[in-house]
Amino acid sequence: MKKMNAVITGISAYLPDYVLTNEEISRMVDTTDEWIMTRVGIKERRILKGEGLGTSYLACKAIEDLFRKTGTTPDEIDLVICATSTPDHVFPATAAIICGKMGIKNAFAYDIQAACAGFLTAFYNAANYIESGRHKKVLVIAAEKMSSMIDYTDRATSPLFGDGAGVALVEPTTEDVGMMDTILRTDGSGFPYLHMKAGGSVYPATHETVDKHWHYVYQEGQTVFKNAVADMADVSEEIMKRNNLVADDLAWFIPHQANLRIIDAVARRMGVGKEKVMVNIEKYANTSAATIPICLWELEPTLKKGDKLVLSTFGAGFTYGSMYLKWGYDGNKYK
Repeated sequence: MKKMNAVITGISAYLPDYVLTNEEISRMVDTTDEWIMTRVGIKERRILKGEGLGTSYLACKAIEDLFRKTGTTPDEIDLVICATSTPDHVFPATAAIICGKMGIKNAFAYDIQAACAGFLTAFYNAANYIESGRHKKVLVIAAEKMSSMIDYTDRATSPLFGDGAGVALVEPTTEDVGMMDTILRTDGSGFPYLHMKAGGSVYPATHETVDKHWHYVYQEGQTVFKNAVADMADVSEEIMKRNNLVADDLAWFIPHQANLRIIDAVARRMGVGKEKVMVNIEKYANTSAATIPICLWELEPTLKKGDKLVLSTFGAGFTYGSMYLKWGYDGNKYK
């Protein structure tokens, strides 16, 4: 009996219309376009505007496009996994809200919180469900309204993040394509260096927590940078080694888009040339869990069935990982 693999059969994304430029950021805090570009490689980011619009709005826009291009109907979906650090509400799950908005009624739906590693984590979960034979059509969503937890008076974090969503349709196949291998790891000692202090059960919202700006992203950049480079490179090298891959075998290396210097450093350690490294951080900044599916969506028209991809991610927790993926279809399929 042939092994069942989980393969992406369609990919879509949504970026909000509003573009927040470095020039506008520099009017909010003491920074410049040159400072931001030199340190992180970000020129602009997309921000979701509008009262009452949250993460589910971003996700539904991406799903609408995915359904249109693939001809998928809501009734066909039997599992929805949403990776997000910015849920619409503490409960219910944003995945459940998405199902309600999209008319998806035959699916089990839940959220995953793995910070910037959310897409790989959600995809890995989906793959295990599919390989078990229990599910046939899965939506793997990564959606983030990062602007909802960014302090735009904080010079260190305000330039780094943007809003966006990506969604993959994942299905079973017996062909030699899809998710080939995954490594996911968590180093819990990273908590002090990247977190949001309040808003959970330890520090529920009070006047004091709001006044202290505890409901925003806190990051110690130097420590995060050092760990991101080491951990992303280590797991990416490991997954290549155990699958007998060398840099020449790869069509693309697709890293989490957090910092251009991190991306460059990881690619150098892996021996992958810049021409094979997917980078769009300049346009969209760090959309947390959504960065990798947004990259895949932008690359889709150029991808060929069987293309070998290595995905790599790092986020709060510290949670990090790498995935070896064989692309499942020619990208011009949906032109």
